[in-house]
Amino acid sequence: MNLILIAVISLGAIALVLAAVLYVASKKFAVYEDPRIAQVSEVLPQANCGGCGYPGCSGFADACVKAGSLEGKFCPVGGQPVMSQVASILGLDAETAEPMVAVVRCNGTCTNRPRTNMYDGAKSCAIAASLYGGETGCSYGCLGCGDCVAACQFDAIHMNPETGLPEVDEEKCTACGACVKACPKAIIELRAKGKKSRRVYVSCVNKDKGAVARKACTVSCIGCGKCVKTCPFEAITLENNLAYIDYNKCKSCRKCVEVCPQHTIIELNFPPRKPKEETPVAEAAKTAEA
Repeated sequence: MNLILIAVISLGAIALVLAAVLYVASKKFAVYEDPRIAQVSEVLPQANCGGCGYPGCSGFADACVKAGSLEGKFCPVGGQPVMSQVASILGLDAETAEPMVAVVRCNGTCTNRPRTNMYDGAKSCAIAASLYGGETGCSYGCLGCGDCVAACQFDAIHMNPETGLPEVDEEKCTACGACVKACPKAIIELRAKGKKSRRVYVSCVNKDKGAVARKACTVSCIGCGKCVKTCPFEAITLENNLAYIDYNKCKSCRKCVEVCPQHTIIELNFPPRKPKEETPVAEAAKTAEA
């Protein structure tokens, strides 16, 4: 009986000593965490998409608190309302950011870009891109396997079975950038949503010379430069046989759309154009011909 009592007392003493050691260690090596990090994390959408540039919402909250400024920090999923809440918690000013949306810069539909071979491998754009250029003559265009669809957490992008191209639902798109990272051909980019969701962009990424590009796809950019010369705002540049419109400079005048011989420049969500009125000279010429 005495042996059992001694053993119990001994174990109890050891437990007390160890508890004291752990308490002292926890106090000495404790890592202080600003309570505001948890508060900021609570108002974030917890999508953990990485669109903010940080590893998840907790990482973004930690960065906002420790930086002491919201400059260059934005949650694409929560948008301006969430950033206003974050600013309120931290007592900072929230920067206004222009809404962005994912844009598919390829118009190589089954009609515009005829198939020249058949891919019979794993249904993955990443795998297909590592093996060869694709099923058509354009080695820059969409592979159509849907890696972007699988990457989207918000059901905002789907493959169109008729065109074979991905289409973005701009009402659901949060501009998290997951589809951009998933596309091995870099045909998806984030662009400013624009006023009334109106956008003008070059729907092509083909860098081949004109004749080669046009042979592969009937609506490819041929690098003629007419759009560059027409733009009054210097919003269009031509590099490596490919035109690109800078959405920060573009004023949506759409003059470039009219002069593009390949119909490569897309005007999205604009009202229908009014038919041009013919001048008296043109009408007289038509009458003379008749």
